[in-house]
Amino acid sequence: MDAKKSIELLNQGVADELQAVHQYMYWHFHLDDQGFAPLALMFKKIAIEEMGHVERLAERILFLKGDVKMLAAGPVEAITEAQKILVKAAAMEQAGVTSYNQSAIKCGQNADAASKQLFEALVNDEERHFDQFDKQLENIKRFGPSYLALQSFEKTPKAPAPEG
Repeated sequence: MDAKKSIELLNQGVADELQAVHQYMYWHFHLDDQGFAPLALMFKKIAIEEMGHVERLAERILFLKGDVKMLAAGPVEAITEAQKILVKAAAMEQAGVTSYNQSAIKCGQNADAASKQLFEALVNDEERHFDQFDKQLENIKRFGPSYLALQSFEKTPKAPAPEG
């Protein structure tokens, strides 16, 4: 096994996951500000899962005696419209699935079964995230703009409880 090859792939995964964390938290803030509490919470939860991916990738890099490069793959995109956010998020997850599948294959060819299994596990998570975003997009198609409008009721302040 050539540990350098695996470390390079793992660090690319770190960069991609950090990019997702930054992007998803940006969208979480904006969706929450717009009153879309359920969507905002979904992005926050997925960002936290992506942070867990960074940790798993970093642990493997360190095991292989490499250095973890904590650089995001790119800048945060200033998209604030809910439907466009979901389209971009689904595309990001689909790209992650493709990238991690390729990394798993390369690690297998490099006789690094543990890194291969890590990438395969990440594929499963990224597919699940894609499915969550895709379902939201399908709901918008099915129910129209009213689907998003209904989510804003979740954020409506509750009346104070009567004093008693």
